[in-house]
Amino acid sequence: MLFSRRIEHCQVCGTPVEHKVPEDDNRERAVCPSCGHIHYVNPLNVVGTLPVWGEQVLLCKRNIEPRKGYWTLPAGFMELGETTEEGAARETDEEAGARIEMQGLYCIINVVTAGQVHLFYRARLLDTDFAPGPETMEAQLFHQHEIPWDDLAFRTVRMTLERFFADRTEGQFAVHCADIR
Repeated sequence: MLFSRRIEHCQVCGTPVEHKVPEDDNRERAVCPSCGHIHYVNPLNVVGTLPVWGEQVLLCKRNIEPRKGYWTLPAGFMELGETTEEGAARETDEEAGARIEMQGLYCIINVVTAGQVHLFYRARLLDTDFAPGPETMEAQLFHQHEIPWDDLAFRTVRMTLERFFADRTEGQFAVHCADIR
């Protein structure tokens, strides 16, 4: 089932909206019968990093829902006024208190059912002094054989880690794109 962020009231004037296909459009939208404003609901960007220290990757144990107590890569919603790379670096600092050097876009995953696009960047940790923020119970480095695969928070994290370890074995990193429906 598609995740819905259904608009009920006009964000311009506050009038209850009508859900209909506007003229010259092909999708149902929230349309204000009072001021005529058409509201578009588009996917949200989730940005994060895959931080690496030698042969280890950094994971964060979530201290918030959804999936509190499960492990994830440091990531979160992109904010207005920042690039995807800036947002990924900010989330890494906020969630893990980790200092990183960005190494490029690594994985784009369209999570169609959640209305999200996840973008992960490879990153090199500059040190192992972590200071997790309030959204994280702990930040920890894991070798591949130590990854808590059954306790990963999201499919996007699993997919990104699986591709990373496969690429590392092959000795080259590509940009990966995938869809979750």
